[in-house]
Amino acid sequence: MGELTRPPRLSAGARVAVVAPSGPIVEERLQAGLDILRGWDLDPVVAPHVLTQDAELGYLAGTDADRAADLQRAWCDPSVSAVLSARGGFGAQRVVDLLDWEAMRAAGPKAFVGFSDATVLHEAFATRLGLATLYGPVAAGADFVKSAEAQEHLRATLFAPETVRTIPSRGTALVPGRARGVTVGGCLRLLATGVGTPGTHPGARGGLLLLEDVGEQPYSLDRSLTQLLRSGWLDGVAGVLLGSWDRCGPYEAVRAMLADRLGGLGVPVAEEFGFGHCADALTVPLGVTAELDADAGTLTLTEPALR
Repeated sequence: MGELTRPPRLSAGARVAVVAPSGPIVEERLQAGLDILRGWDLDPVVAPHVLTQDAELGYLAGTDADRAADLQRAWCDPSVSAVLSARGGFGAQRVVDLLDWEAMRAAGPKAFVGFSDATVLHEAFATRLGLATLYGPVAAGADFVKSAEAQEHLRATLFAPETVRTIPSRGTALVPGRARGVTVGGCLRLLATGVGTPGTHPGARGGLLLLEDVGEQPYSLDRSLTQLLRSGWLDGVAGVLLGSWDRCGPYEAVRAMLADRLGGLGVPVAEEFGFGHCADALTVPLGVTAELDADAGTLTLTEPALR
């Protein structure tokens, strides 16, 4: 697994697009997120269908074609320096194959930020565009708009990425050791359901794998991890970083399952890295070379996330 192209960092006055490739947004929270971005001296523009709700499938922010068009238009707009997901939910898998990836490649590199359902987009940006991305808070997320820590870490990553090259965990090592590789991963369910589909990673060989999820009981998380193990997707992985497991049952039960499924890989595994569905969520780049020290509970990037 090779390192990917790092997009340019942002500067004051940059225009950023907020898109909703998945679920619909609550307008009040969208406005709160936009106020935060404006407070960073950014110029946020909202895609046309961000506040739309599909007439038949209410869990989608408009039709597949509309959501895909919003994302592609934002990405291909030369005045836009970064594209931020407004929220997660479900729906990105339905639009990823509707995008004109040749046109998006021609538009050049820019930062993409999102997490959870955006996992499929992170994989596509990596495999189709060769581009590093940021697994971080969504612009209208409840946790983001309430958390000064999440806001500051994303702001620093976008504007001064050299100041956040070391990302600390809040826990301990499930399996001790150190490993070096290119960061990859995201939401466990999305990774498992994406196995064998177009535009996804063929596997995590040589990578430092990020995993997190929300609202899944330990047996369901076990099912997804077992799918990755049985498919060979985890063969040759260099190390594993575990994020949040919000509403996934008692953490002791989740931890026991993770130790059971991941312990046999023979690689360092570190927990509670504070990314994903949690308060004060950190932003972690995907597609960059880093070193995991499970004993110290740190991920150190070889270079800043953005150039």
